[in-house]
Amino acid sequence: MVWDNILLAFAEIGNLETILLMTLGVGVGLLAGAIPGFTIAMAVVLTLPFTFSMPPEQGLAVMVSVLVGGLSGGLMSGILTGIPGTPSSVATTFDGFPMARKGEPGLALGIGVWSSFCGGMFSAVMLVLFAPQLARIGLEFHPQDFFMLVIFALTVTASLAGRDLVKGLIAGALGLLVRTVGEDDAVGMARFDFGSDALLGGFDFIAVLIGLFAFSQLLADVRDPEAARRSLTDRGNVRVRIEHWRAIKVIAVHWTTMLRSALIGVFVGILPGTGGSIANILAYDQAKKASKHPEKFGTGVPEGIIAPETSNNAVEGGALTPLIALGIPGDVTTAIMLGALLMHDVVPSPSFISEEPVLAYSIFIAFFAANFIMLGMQSVMLRVFVLVTRVRMYMLTAVILGFASIGVFAINNVTFDVWTLFWFGLVGFAMRQLGFPLAPMILGVVLGNIAELNLSRSLAISTDLTLFVTRPWSLFFLTISLFSAAFPWFQAASARGVRWAGLYGPAMLVAVGLPLAMMGGSVRPGLAALSASFGIYLGWKVVRRMKAA
Repeated sequence: MVWDNILLAFAEIGNLETILLMTLGVGVGLLAGAIPGFTIAMAVVLTLPFTFSMPPEQGLAVMVSVLVGGLSGGLMSGILTGIPGTPSSVATTFDGFPMARKGEPGLALGIGVWSSFCGGMFSAVMLVLFAPQLARIGLEFHPQDFFMLVIFALTVTASLAGRDLVKGLIAGALGLLVRTVGEDDAVGMARFDFGSDALLGGFDFIAVLIGLFAFSQLLADVRDPEAARRSLTDRGNVRVRIEHWRAIKVIAVHWTTMLRSALIGVFVGILPGTGGSIANILAYDQAKKASKHPEKFGTGVPEGIIAPETSNNAVEGGALTPLIALGIPGDVTTAIMLGALLMHDVVPSPSFISEEPVLAYSIFIAFFAANFIMLGMQSVMLRVFVLVTRVRMYMLTAVILGFASIGVFAINNVTFDVWTLFWFGLVGFAMRQLGFPLAPMILGVVLGNIAELNLSRSLAISTDLTLFVTRPWSLFFLTISLFSAAFPWFQAASARGVRWAGLYGPAMLVAVGLPLAMMGGSVRPGLAALSASFGIYLGWKVVRRMKAA
């Protein structure tokens, strides 16, 4: 049965039309990732309306291709101009640009391309291996557990949104508020419609996403008239040549760095609301700490390119895992892909792989295939990137905004959706200027409906609110939500050298042991005992150091 579904998925993905569309998607992603300011999420959002008329397997394959291309495209501008194309390629510039300036741009590009490919393939294998296992665990979830999982996703996003946790929480709450406009899906009552038929249908979340992410970024890019008239070639000299074979030999020498960075990327991707920018910096930091010559980092060493590029591509395999297994997106781009599934009337859940096996295996196959297409497209798109660098920013902005408006209107043929894009673009621009992170709001918009439905189902089953803290999985997600919300304060205290900050990790290990022990069986209570014992041991060491000092 499994092989039958895999063969059917191959038939869906392996036809000429889908392969050509995936190739186009990878090319678009590479170009979008290479242009500073035009993020991966923006590319995926802009692609979404054009996949509406496609079959779900084909539409998701195209979006996965754009995603893979975008993850690899950021290295082009980062290495050649010193300007990271995407937030997830920031650390790549630390050593990529110095290596290019030393006269080896081809080697730097080759290392980046092949590191991206290795990271993507590693995470694809992890996705296939772990998504079905995670889905089996997800079958144990009740509405209370799903509600607390969404709260965890929003809390993690807010806590990692920056130094100001309050602004992150406000942004997430605003996203949840946006989803309450229109009819309540649980009971069908109108809310916040103010007598308007347009508002009664609610805001189209695709228009909201494009407005918040794409239009707001375009406004930020052209608000300065002088910057709007510039092209990328005004900021650096672009050279084209990729040294593939030499790069492969360099990566083979530093395979431990690649493997460690891939594991970091997958782990960070699985955590809801994190993303490639965090994995990028974290992998670079760990590579520097593990290096025998950390003082050379920043001068153009290969490990400084291998680590961030491997990790940021490995992130998406990890982020797709909870999406496919639980219906919870791991980051903003997979949140948009959740929107694509919902647009095709497919609701990811723990039973998604068993109920929609062909679609699930199509996503797996598309992720593998897109990484191979990316290898072949890099050299071609690098030449296109050189041409795009000569176009002025205001011209690029006008073209992208035009395509975005056409795409949004084409979904429902409703003019109000174009106005939704416009107004939420202004909201997103204002939030950027005031320092509010957009990621919590976007996840709030996408996850708000899931949170509300599961809360309604929970209260319909039982009005006993203690179930939210007595059910093992619900208590588990509540516990890690509280610790993730406290993470910024722990980070600030550690930076100030406060001694008690060292108890944060041990306390979390002990706390998560309780819900694990409540799950029963033999494996999970064993893990609970191991976690609590290790936490107590680490806490004892911290207390000893505090007394000694």
